[in-house]
Amino acid sequence: MRGFIFDLDGTVYLGDRMIDGAAEAIRTLRQRGDKVLFLSNKPIATRSSYAEKLTGMGIPTDVGDVLNSSLIVARYMRNTMRPGQQAYVIGEEPIRGELQEHGVICTDCPEEADFVVLSWDREFTYEKLNIVYQAALRGATVIASNPDATCPLEGGQVPDTGTMIAALETALGKEVVIVAGKPSRIAAEAAIERCGLGYGDCFVIGDRLETDIRMANEAGMHSVLVLTGVGTQQEAEAGPDRPRTILPSIAKIVDL
Repeated sequence: MRGFIFDLDGTVYLGDRMIDGAAEAIRTLRQRGDKVLFLSNKPIATRSSYAEKLTGMGIPTDVGDVLNSSLIVARYMRNTMRPGQQAYVIGEEPIRGELQEHGVICTDCPEEADFVVLSWDREFTYEKLNIVYQAALRGATVIASNPDATCPLEGGQVPDTGTMIAALETALGKEVVIVAGKPSRIAAEAAIERCGLGYGDCFVIGDRLETDIRMANEAGMHSVLVLTGVGTQQEAEAGPDRPRTILPSIAKIVDL
């Protein structure tokens, strides 16, 4: 058995359009006995909504087959926070719900926060930037869901959590943010635990060099770049995060 850990946006689908051949490729992997897991950095949707979307596209998926940065943040904080500590959340309802389900105590008063969770927020404002900035100055630990600068959609890209991290760290003049999602070791360990396999037995398939490919390379997994999202072959060949394999799309994954 081998494990195949797939990114979603830009890898399995673009917006509401499935990448050609994705359903057939994943079905083939499952039929031959391989483990399939989906790992997304996108924190603005629930894992159940991802499972429903994949199932509706012809890829039957249980919630347990989906990991996202919201879940990884929640699990990390549950294991890190001491009794009585509280978190202030800048993000949307899916990550708030995941934190609450994991017993993370959240506060509406940033002055009381020991931690600030910084996530993709499509209503991000100067006021919210100042809240997390002031909290960091007071010594609160800042944990970000994911470092992606943009999210690929059909027809283009939109700003993601990485732009908010950049604004905060520019104001502070230093790197202060702990990132839970890809490419962190936190995310790699969560994926391996769910697969139940060794690092060397797993492939990470994604479209981002600085998240999918970097995580795989640093953790000792097989890195596979697909050219249906953000990363290009030219960037892969010239940059520091070089994939072991480059494929035109997910449809060719069955040939590995």
